[in-house]
Amino acid sequence: MLAAAISPLRGRFLTHISVVRVNQIEVTPSRSIGADEASDNRPERIRARREAFARGCPDGRMTWAISWLALNDTRKEYKEARRLLASYHDHYGDEITFIPGGYFAPMFDTREHIRDTIHNALKQISVMAGNNYRPQCIVAGFMDAENQRLLAADEGIHVCQGQIWSQHGIDNGDGDGGICYPYYPSTEHYLKPAQGRSDLIDCVCLDGWTCDFLAARREGFKGGFNSRMGVGPIETVGNLGTASGRREMMDVTATHFDRGHALNGFGWVTAIWEVSVGHDDDLTYWLQAVREKWPDTQAMTEGAFGMEWRKHTPSNASLNYRFDAKGTGAPGSETNLEIQWFMNREFRLALLHDWTNNSPWMAIDFTRYDLKAEEPRAPQREWSLMNVLNQKGNRPQDKPVRLGQLSADNQRLIFARYPELKKQA
Repeated sequence: MLAAAISPLRGRFLTHISVVRVNQIEVTPSRSIGADEASDNRPERIRARREAFARGCPDGRMTWAISWLALNDTRKEYKEARRLLASYHDHYGDEITFIPGGYFAPMFDTREHIRDTIHNALKQISVMAGNNYRPQCIVAGFMDAENQRLLAADEGIHVCQGQIWSQHGIDNGDGDGGICYPYYPSTEHYLKPAQGRSDLIDCVCLDGWTCDFLAARREGFKGGFNSRMGVGPIETVGNLGTASGRREMMDVTATHFDRGHALNGFGWVTAIWEVSVGHDDDLTYWLQAVREKWPDTQAMTEGAFGMEWRKHTPSNASLNYRFDAKGTGAPGSETNLEIQWFMNREFRLALLHDWTNNSPWMAIDFTRYDLKAEEPRAPQREWSLMNVLNQKGNRPQDKPVRLGQLSADNQRLIFARYPELKKQA
């Protein structure tokens, strides 16, 4: 079938992932950092999470990501936890999959060891769920390009939650530079959309957390703000309180389900909530509020969403994601600022201005994907893709500029795709 004959994806989609683990961050099967959370992942907490999801979205399906230690813990609590997850697949159609490395596998482990761990964990999950079950995705936080290629080629799994969009200077890994909606990664770099058939990995790479675009332009906690603020509970209700936090969750959702839906034809919001963090009432509230405001929203598993996108999108050639958001008023999301994002196969571009006084649009990010990229060869913290201009402002060249101040070559690339931006040069 020709790509032109395939209809684009339409609709509003929500994916929720809950993580069941033993240690806070299990960076390898034999090494953990952070707190032991066994008591916060006991069976009653897992039941409470599934009941909260059902109250908010009775006909929805969710994804469960289980860690290596939780797969292999012999205590009766974890045996019961595994039984519960299998029952949720049978009863609700939930997805059960593996989370390697506690979100940060390539930051702490070799590609070869990650590959072996994924392969062995998937076999254990098949046994746990029974009936030759196989998930449609894995949940990884960050995942290198080669292991996403092998996931498709060797395991027959074509969806990977493989990047945490805009993350830098926070938690245990840095990975800014990608696009926040689905794409096929390049064999060169997991954050680079494949440029053609020769470098395309047939594994849909998905973001892990939908964030406030204004907050996400910040570096970590710089200025006392939280760059990860969006629809996750820790950064919203946990830090801002129930009323303000829930308002921020809905405002960020609206960015994608209102204006974003109009610009892109579909909207998608997602978040990974560890069972250990609780906030079950907030999950119920958010799901109920979303369904009341956008009743056409489909709450589906991570793998099902990725495969639905893949069915409608055979390559990156048609990618043209656009977002337009004003600050919500939450800390770090200034109400007087407006940000526009343009994301496609060749580049991503972010423009920022003060809409209250109609100040000039300034480019705060221009990341080219048509340039050569290379991932780290060995485990390390930094896995970002940065070249011309990056939103975090960490490098000397990362200063906001007018479009007309970019090089002639960069301007040609931008205006060839978005000629309407010439008036902002």
